[in-house]
Amino acid sequence: MNEADAHLLIVDDDERIRTLLQKFLMRHGFLVTSARDAAHARRILAGLDFDLIVLDVMMPGEDGLSLTRSLREDMQTPILLLTAKGETGNRIEGLEAGADDYLAKPFEPKELLLRINAILRRMPDTRVADTAPKVLSMGPIRYDIERGELWQGDDLVRLTATEIQLMRIFAAQPGAALSRSKLVEELGRDRGQAQERAVDVQITRLRRKIEDNPKQPRYLQTVRGAGYMLAPD
Repeated sequence: MNEADAHLLIVDDDERIRTLLQKFLMRHGFLVTSARDAAHARRILAGLDFDLIVLDVMMPGEDGLSLTRSLREDMQTPILLLTAKGETGNRIEGLEAGADDYLAKPFEPKELLLRINAILRRMPDTRVADTAPKVLSMGPIRYDIERGELWQGDDLVRLTATEIQLMRIFAAQPGAALSRSKLVEELGRDRGQAQERAVDVQITRLRRKIEDNPKQPRYLQTVRGAGYMLAPD
């Protein structure tokens, strides 16, 4: 995806922040729509598709975490959360809700821009390939390597942008154990224990979509002392 072609939705109850972000991101080539709260965002999302949502957590009425959980029920659009709470526990809570990244306020607009571009670069090219797609099978689950799609029967399994990237990383090296630090590096994240813990959270969520019994994973395995490994049929 060409990041400059992307359409972003900014959701924040602070009009000053909405306006500043909209102007800043438009100067960098994005098409930007803004919403003042979760209800307003829902009305916009009912009629428009977006490439990424930048969502404030602390809003009156329905907060950003609740909206994220709700959107994840039927939408895979990447979500970047903004919040005044920057502790590790809060970041984990955001990732567990289905967010793809998390940025604590106050932040530099340039960092937001870098994170948005990083998320958009992780999104796969969904154009149909001319050749037959390569597929990895995991019981009833199929992973289409060419399209970066996960299927159960005729149903597309919805993945977040980070889950899409993780599947791409694992599918490129099936049967190989990848350390948490390696996965953090491949995801383009800053190194550190907090990011490695975030990878654990993403793996747990991904297992729920792949495994019959996520607590005893067969396909997305933990390799003691080495990391995680995708073991397709």
